[in-house]
Amino acid sequence: MDFTFTEEQQAAVEAARAVFSGVAPDSVPSPALTPGAVADDFDRALWRKLADADLLSLPIAPEYGGAGLDPIALCLVLREAAKVLARVPLLESGAAALTLQRYAADELRAQALPRIASGDLVVTVAAGGRTGHEPAELAVEARQEGADWILDGAQTAVPWAQTADRTLLPAHTPEGHAVLALVSRTDPGVTLDEQISTSGERHAEVRLESVRVSAQETITDPAAWESLRNVLTIGTCALALGLGERVLAMTSDYTSKREQFGFPVATFQAVAVQAADRFIDLRAMEATLWQAAWRITTDAAGPLPPAGDVAVAKIWAAEGVRRVVQTAQHLHGGFGADTDYSLHRYHAWAKQLELSLGPAAAHEEALGDLLAAHPLS
Repeated sequence: MDFTFTEEQQAAVEAARAVFSGVAPDSVPSPALTPGAVADDFDRALWRKLADADLLSLPIAPEYGGAGLDPIALCLVLREAAKVLARVPLLESGAAALTLQRYAADELRAQALPRIASGDLVVTVAAGGRTGHEPAELAVEARQEGADWILDGAQTAVPWAQTADRTLLPAHTPEGHAVLALVSRTDPGVTLDEQISTSGERHAEVRLESVRVSAQETITDPAAWESLRNVLTIGTCALALGLGERVLAMTSDYTSKREQFGFPVATFQAVAVQAADRFIDLRAMEATLWQAAWRITTDAAGPLPPAGDVAVAKIWAAEGVRRVVQTAQHLHGGFGADTDYSLHRYHAWAKQLELSLGPAAAHEEALGDLLAAHPLS
């Protein structure tokens, strides 16, 4: 079997590293010292650089101005983004683009995808439901009225909803089917309540009261929401992997220089064993991530549906990234809590990623349901 990435995917990684090389994790105030959001908007300058490097268009087909690459390429770029805590809606934009490309009407694809590719249309995604602990599609009700859809409900913790141009959100019909709607923050009936993420970024609770959305901007394919959720989940796993790799590298560098009793603490067995355990966590996170990304990219058959591989990847990502940052804090000693050092920022981001789209326990439950429905022979 060939586990190497394609030349196009490797080129995307190199382009991403070049863009992210100039990003400083400390470019905004510390979330530990800021009572509100660390910034009013995402990093627009970085967003423009990503667009100029054709990294926003990676998952978009060539006829819409993109490179036509797959979710694996998106995950590779997200992995690099997390290493510098890049403050951009790259995951949400990429996942929305993949979903619109596959399921939206021709007119909506032609209208939205070229603008997403160029960075001129910023699309975020609502996937938290009403509380963050329930199926997101149940938080909003969608009913047809003539050729339009009427939306009522609320979605919580929508990243950068105040500054994104559109929000792609799930809803349920009276018959219980999931649909996706593309909503603007300026649509009549849309209100935004300020929320702050664990990482200090602006989120919002998006409330919808009789919001009218045209049929053209509504996706009714029953597979669309599951596909979007799977891409968002593996993208979150990719972010967790990149963050964890950077944190372990920071820990290795620190413990190789910090001395006690005349020796670097990295030479102490207790330190080396803990670091080795976290390295194993990262390799497990990596293997399960690429397995899940491969399944949803190729639709390859398996003993369980692709959602099973996605659940396994998120379980490892949530548990693994938490253990990596906790060990890093421990091995850094008091220095790890110093707000002049960036480790505490990575810890805050890790906690956000751990809980995003459900903690490990939620995905263990989902995996159990899948195993019950698809007994392994």
